[in-house]
Amino acid sequence: MSTAPSPTRTPDQDWAAYVADFRRAAHQAVDWAAEYLEHVRDYPVVPRLNPGDLTDSLPSSAPDRGESFDDILRDFDSKILPAVTHWNHPRFMAYFACTGSTPAIIAEMLSATLNTNGLHWKTSPAVAELEQVALGWLRQWMGLPDDYFGIIYDTASVSSLHAIACAREMADPDARVNGSTPNLVLYTSQESHSSIEKAAICLGIGQKNVRKVPSDAEFRMRVDALDQLIQKDLAAGLRPFCVVATVGTTSSTSVDPVAPIADVAARHNLWLHIDAAYAGIAAILPEHQHILAGAERAHSLVVNPHKWMFTPVDLSAFYTRYPDILRRAFSLTAEYLYTADNTRQLNLMDYGVPLGRRFRSLKLWFLMRYFGRECIQQVLRNHIAWADRLAKQIEADSRFELSAPHPFSVVCFRYKGTDAENKAILEAANATGEVFLSSTVLNGKVVLRVAIGNLGTTWDDVNRAWELVKQAADHRQ
Repeated sequence: MSTAPSPTRTPDQDWAAYVADFRRAAHQAVDWAAEYLEHVRDYPVVPRLNPGDLTDSLPSSAPDRGESFDDILRDFDSKILPAVTHWNHPRFMAYFACTGSTPAIIAEMLSATLNTNGLHWKTSPAVAELEQVALGWLRQWMGLPDDYFGIIYDTASVSSLHAIACAREMADPDARVNGSTPNLVLYTSQESHSSIEKAAICLGIGQKNVRKVPSDAEFRMRVDALDQLIQKDLAAGLRPFCVVATVGTTSSTSVDPVAPIADVAARHNLWLHIDAAYAGIAAILPEHQHILAGAERAHSLVVNPHKWMFTPVDLSAFYTRYPDILRRAFSLTAEYLYTADNTRQLNLMDYGVPLGRRFRSLKLWFLMRYFGRECIQQVLRNHIAWADRLAKQIEADSRFELSAPHPFSVVCFRYKGTDAENKAILEAANATGEVFLSSTVLNGKVVLRVAIGNLGTTWDDVNRAWELVKQAADHRQ
């Protein structure tokens, strides 16, 4: 029987009963979570339902009288869970696979319990200071220079938005008052993430002033084409102000040549931002630190621990060597937010759009301590090795071909047939419920992607995904 306060009484009138009810339900929830993680393979990766099914199964309005945790958890199990796509499943290999690991799950619970809000240092010293400590540890693991200042946003899209705002601030310090200067031009690869173009839209740069630089045969930005586009725009009286290089593009995980791009950026005084949202984590491996060669000359960089470092969504780590410009671009302190100056007091609200800030760093701190660098390195090495092993199997099957290099843990390949046939193979493999793969387009052709990145994934899982793809192809013949 629930010990919750009577629906006619509010928690403050019976706080002890309110907390006791939480204690009992929280134990149930933790037991449920442990059972879920232990038996997650028993679930179909993608739910079997039609759009609108969940909506139709739920009441159209909220209850007037409170309900018990028992009833809520029962509906969670029977109605919500069947509508979940299980990103935490070891055979989720679509997009960029990820993991909500156990130490970080515990940290999320504690963060929600504290419900602290890091507006500025005084509103939560723990938020302000632990964020700097955890991001400092991550910076060291990745081999980034000591002069990189770190701050946490929710996603790489928002991190890159802040980077491009910094670039605008450097090029035109009056833009925050007067609006964007006309004719500022942004350069990024044709393979870069759509968030770069979205940032240009948000900041008033405009899509027409985004140059999508052609890529080479391995989907890397062509530095000669970048330089030519800049020269052409300068001759036309335009103002190049920013270039975005990508380390681990979304479709193929290609790596732009950062160091030569840095040369071009320096020559034309452009802000250089590195989007390393997925692949930057690979720099934790000494044998892969070369992917960030030239990053010491970049102005900013983003990496997402919630992609390939077992951190529950969301946590995007943004680094810049010019925190003064970031602060100048966004600092706007109302009287009700005034705090006394102190050289060691960091007010995170001055370094971006968000005022309210969740205690995201707690989960990063928990997992880095729980796993340690050596364990994380071993998991990353396994993922990379399995991707290479899968690629070799694909090459050995005459019906298939690799579509791009596989420097990390994502393999792009296609059936040697039509786009329609490749889409049908993908749909058939996913329809089994055993695996979830995604697709993209490279060189104008639909290709399949296997993205390995879950902490619980094994080689058997990767091999099973390949077996399902081959079985789907068998039915095409």
